[in-house]
Amino acid sequence: MKNLNRRSFIQKTSLTAAAISIAPTYLKANSERPLSSTYMGGFAAPKLEKVRAAFIGVGARGGTHAKFFAALEGTEVVAICDLYQDLVKEKTQWVKEASGPDRHTNIAQYWGDEDKWRTMLKEVKPDVVFIATNWVNHAPMAIGAMENGAHAFVEVPIATTIEDMWDIVDASERTQKHCMMLENVNYSRDELMFLNMCRQGLVGEILHGEAAYIHELRWQMEEQERGTGSWRTPHYAKRNGNLYPTHGLGPVAQYMSLARQEDTFGSLVSFSTPARGRELYAEKNYPANHKWNQLDFKGGDLNTSIIKTAMGKTIMVQWDETSPRPYSRLNLVQGTKGALAGFPTRVAIEGGVEGLTEDHHSWVQGEQLEKIYEKYDHPLYKRLNEAAKGSGHGGMDGIMVYRIVECLQKGLPLDQNVYEGCLWSAVAPLSERSVASGGAPQPFPDFTRGNWKETAPLEIIS
Repeated sequence: MKNLNRRSFIQKTSLTAAAISIAPTYLKANSERPLSSTYMGGFAAPKLEKVRAAFIGVGARGGTHAKFFAALEGTEVVAICDLYQDLVKEKTQWVKEASGPDRHTNIAQYWGDEDKWRTMLKEVKPDVVFIATNWVNHAPMAIGAMENGAHAFVEVPIATTIEDMWDIVDASERTQKHCMMLENVNYSRDELMFLNMCRQGLVGEILHGEAAYIHELRWQMEEQERGTGSWRTPHYAKRNGNLYPTHGLGPVAQYMSLARQEDTFGSLVSFSTPARGRELYAEKNYPANHKWNQLDFKGGDLNTSIIKTAMGKTIMVQWDETSPRPYSRLNLVQGTKGALAGFPTRVAIEGGVEGLTEDHHSWVQGEQLEKIYEKYDHPLYKRLNEAAKGSGHGGMDGIMVYRIVECLQKGLPLDQNVYEGCLWSAVAPLSERSVASGGAPQPFPDFTRGNWKETAPLEIIS
């Protein structure tokens, strides 16, 4: 028996050693945080009485951020940078129109060269930088901003590779500067209300979520020399996975308090459909010799990924920007006492919702939802909805920018930390790995290096 036990022990330890030896290097499983670095999970930066901001990339998104930011009290737009002069001039005018003639009077303007943003950071030395550029530029620009003394606010996704995400985390911890991904959907009315309802225990223990970004965007292929479609279309051709997961996943992850004390991301499996829609669209709408017809579209039209959390909960995450169908983020959360769902918004609670349904076999939906909103609307939405109207995406953009400025001015932790931005964005490269390996599970890196256990869940901020 002693020999058998010893043999069993040797076999087990050999298998463990083999597993470690083949573990993906991106996990950084044994990486320790340098002594000179700071964990950023609940980090609060020193108060900024006036928030001086620079904007890099002011095409489809950055310009609207600059416009709303400029109208807030205690803010100053100090620089605008883009490849194109016309965009810089146009968005500078937007800022002046939004704030009045006596504010933002010294906006430095940069355009033309791809590295002008580096010059801008050194010359202007802003407090914060908003980045809304081509995805592959997000990581170097965020890291550059932090290393030049600025907090970085980055459009989604925060980066496209796990290696870049680790570099962002390391830079944030080393410089003690915030790096927040601008996941605006977390500030949408329904998502805020669902967070409030989950925190009040209305659905019980959360077991499962469903998240998506289903948004037919083939029309962006018309943007061929500049604009989103000009650089996004090649991503669809070359990469096969879920390339845009965070709009659906961010809110669900916060309902579940993932990477915040209660649970965290475990592993992911992923599958894609065949790639047909973009190729057919190009064949139908462009000449045979057009550059879109020269692409070999490898990315499946629809990707379905399933995340398993450390505590065994599941999240289905879908992505499809190609198929002809209505927009949806799914936004479903299933608990032991009921379910909340989106598109259309619906509520089902065991035992029924008082005065509205008799049991969980019927949804509260349509006109009945007014009573749900009246009772469960998030206090942050109630406070900021009017001020954020007209800011974009039903006001969620404005609430997000307002909260960023508010947290910086009051010295509060941000609503989204750097680790959440990286974990939500990590679905893209991990799904590509899983699809390429026939659906093999891919472990999530722990960007917090174990500190998620000490990070408090997001409070219901009033």
